[in-house]
Amino acid sequence: MPAYTMRFSVPDDVSTGLAKSRFFWPLKGAGSFISPLGPGLGMLGPVMETNVDLVRLAVMVYAADRSTPRRAGGSNWSRRDLDIEVPVAEPERWLRLRERFEALLAFLSGDAWTLRFRRATTPREKVSAYRYGGAKRVVLASGGADSTIGMLMSRHDLADTSHLLVSHVGATNIAPVQRDIVQQIGLLTSGPEQFHRQIRFSRVKKQPGGFTFHNEYSTRTRSLLFLALGLALASIERVPLWIPENGFASLNPPMAADQRGSLSTRTTHPLFLQQLAELATEAGAHAEIDNPFDLMTKGEMFRTAADLVGAEAASSLLSATHSCAHTGQRTHHFPFSVHCGVCFGCLLRRASFLASGLSDQTDYLVTHSVRPETYLEGKSVEASIRDFVTRGLRPADVSVLSLPSSYSTRDAYDLCKRGVAELELLFA
Repeated sequence: MPAYTMRFSVPDDVSTGLAKSRFFWPLKGAGSFISPLGPGLGMLGPVMETNVDLVRLAVMVYAADRSTPRRAGGSNWSRRDLDIEVPVAEPERWLRLRERFEALLAFLSGDAWTLRFRRATTPREKVSAYRYGGAKRVVLASGGADSTIGMLMSRHDLADTSHLLVSHVGATNIAPVQRDIVQQIGLLTSGPEQFHRQIRFSRVKKQPGGFTFHNEYSTRTRSLLFLALGLALASIERVPLWIPENGFASLNPPMAADQRGSLSTRTTHPLFLQQLAELATEAGAHAEIDNPFDLMTKGEMFRTAADLVGAEAASSLLSATHSCAHTGQRTHHFPFSVHCGVCFGCLLRRASFLASGLSDQTDYLVTHSVRPETYLEGKSVEASIRDFVTRGLRPADVSVLSLPSSYSTRDAYDLCKRGVAELELLFA
């Protein structure tokens, strides 16, 4: 079982054995992560202590997930056993919730998790003044279409007060997309200044000492890090956090027999969000989380955007967002802005443009006359989607969705039925 821990300093001599099992997050100097943030998050402002702990937990989960390869692909994806030790201010807060957190992480990634907590003293760190006073809401701004519509809705909803848009930057090529979207929204809507904070945080390729990490690209846990960073900023003035995502993708009914567990993303699943909020709150963290679109399809969200800013503006704005799950197009000498057109994110995006009647100006690789056919065939889930919509949605598809008690089976069935009807438009 891979076992990982974290330290806030880097020893002078980092052996290979140490580098395999330990992540380093020093206040200054090279460590295991690329980020301007120190382990106390002082650069963000006076973050609540327990929210700092929550970020450290999320960092450890993300880093362990990213560094531990699965043994097979497709329907034989392996469940990994992952053991992490998290440095926190008061372990007692977290130890009593340990088993429930382990179950929640298992639900998120499809793995078996063992959590340990260690009392740790945070290095003395300058705490910056909070720069976003008066913002009434924090909105996660990924650069995707759903988060963009969430920003639009929040801007309209708050009217004369501001919000803080928080972006996680893992790969740097997404950063200009995020900035451009925020700028466009500012031009399309009236209101006070929009605050936007991009937070760079990713794991390095090589540890201090030269050890090269494994890279597991299926990471289902990055959303936990994104949520924890957003909640850290929201904790400063105790404001709610929005994570905008269409309800159909959040429920994510399996489109094929091999799309179960960690093959089916649960990053915004209503049960995951509800239990995360409950557990973090019990630990003493600020964790007011809301998905304002949990009962809407993506196509319905696109129509909402058109209602807010007009069809032409919505078409231009949403076409500039990024929804593709893959970045391998760049190895075939296509820019990052080109979507593959055949992954689930792209197919759902294409269907949503059709369902909303908005013009889709996205550049899809699959529509190019000269394209890497073998690459696209390997990434495509179109056959699975076609088979699913041909047979139609069944009540059993909804019965396996692990709904929280607050989410009725009828609502889930109706939502999924509308979502499948949008996907059918791809094959009309």
